[in-house]
Amino acid sequence: MAVRTPDPDPEPDDGIGGFGDAQPPAPDGNPGWLSEFELEEARRRLPMLYVEAIPVRTDGSGQVTEIGILLRSTPLGEMTRTIVSGRVRFGETIRDALFRHVENDLGPMAFPLLPASPLPFTVAEYFPLPGVSAYHDDRQHAVSLAFVVPVTGTCEPRQDALEVTWFTPEAAASDAVAAEMEGGRGTLIRLALANLGLLR
Repeated sequence: MAVRTPDPDPEPDDGIGGFGDAQPPAPDGNPGWLSEFELEEARRRLPMLYVEAIPVRTDGSGQVTEIGILLRSTPLGEMTRTIVSGRVRFGETIRDALFRHVENDLGPMAFPLLPASPLPFTVAEYFPLPGVSAYHDDRQHAVSLAFVVPVTGTCEPRQDALEVTWFTPEAAASDAVAAEMEGGRGTLIRLALANLGLLR
């Protein structure tokens, strides 16, 4: 199955963290945003920088109790699971990109808790050829900074995500969930859980 690293859907002034294809920017939009043609050219020559977020819910003591995983339908009608993901814009900080993609994928009422200077729990490299790493994207070489992001509000998935399913850490680490994850992201879930001391 061909798997995509999600692309931003354009906003009126430039370009998410959703799953659609990038479009040309508005005439007065961000000059750093690429048209579809320019994006394809860049993908053939350069690694693309992404941020990915695994949303979590915590209890009163800060212990992670649930892991949020998005359910989406592919253009071919297949149901897959994924996480919040999207490109970093030219001139955008990693923190701002992370906040933008969490809000775009989970809605403005998700209320993510981001530190002033977020640190990824791992760096994932997606390659167009399977087998180079644990992660695969048939369109491009992408370098992704992966974060665990606590959310405190109500999550209402947008873009082409159908729902966010909240799993216990044990269920999120299961082979069944990993088999439904696109692009090898089941490995990212397990790395996040290991980083949190929850992988048993």
